[in-house]
Amino acid sequence: MSRPHSASSPQKPGDQQKNEARRAEIVALVRQRGFVTIGALAQQFGVTVQTIRRDINSLSDEGQVARYHGGAGLPSSVENIDYSMRRVMNLAEKERIARLVAAHVPAHSSLFINIGTTTEAVARALVDHEDLHVITNNLNVAHLLANKTSFRIVVTGGSVRNRDGGLVGQAACDTIGKFRVDIGIIGISGIDADGTLLDYDYDEVRAAQTILANARQVFLVTDHTKFSRRPLVRLGAITDVSALFTDQPPPPGIRALLATHGIAIHVATQ
Repeated sequence: MSRPHSASSPQKPGDQQKNEARRAEIVALVRQRGFVTIGALAQQFGVTVQTIRRDINSLSDEGQVARYHGGAGLPSSVENIDYSMRRVMNLAEKERIARLVAAHVPAHSSLFINIGTTTEAVARALVDHEDLHVITNNLNVAHLLANKTSFRIVVTGGSVRNRDGGLVGQAACDTIGKFRVDIGIIGISGIDADGTLLDYDYDEVRAAQTILANARQVFLVTDHTKFSRRPLVRLGAITDVSALFTDQPPPPGIRALLATHGIAIHVATQ
């Protein structure tokens, strides 16, 4: 008498290789985009959402991605992603955000611009403005704007951070503290669910806090992936800023918090 077949078919020889290849691609997408949804992954790979959930659970157990409600993001880390990688991650989204920010910066304004790839995108979007006074602790921002003859550029003192051209330390804070400007434009590495602004570097945070204290308005510029990242160093609260510029509507809790405090949300959809 023949034995009954098992309810679940054994895995075919090539299935394991397919699973490993798909999971490697998922990790690559998370590193590129910062966050990917389960639905988008299922559609891209032509598999069920249950399969993607299993992939994410496996990758999360290995520490390659972080499991979040509805998708996968970058794993929590005390180290930021390499600057060269951050420059190309979500580049189109950062450029959309930058154009929207530039539209809200009047000519003849004074600005702080801090360290970050999104703030550098804003600097590029500002080159067609006239008569701006910019104080920055970002050598890349200074270089981007230096050829504009109607701009006045002040570069802070401080120690140069070779990996990204940032200027940090007490001298950077002292320079920023000598000015009172119209608009401070700051980036951030992560935003917690309660609206806490988080970053990786204590010295960078100190400079950003000095910007918060010395700008009449503060524009926070961040793409959607920062709502799923959890660096260690507390900068402040999202309610400390005047307006949020991003590329997708933030999570409902953040939207409610900003609405309660009358803080504008600007979403760069195109």
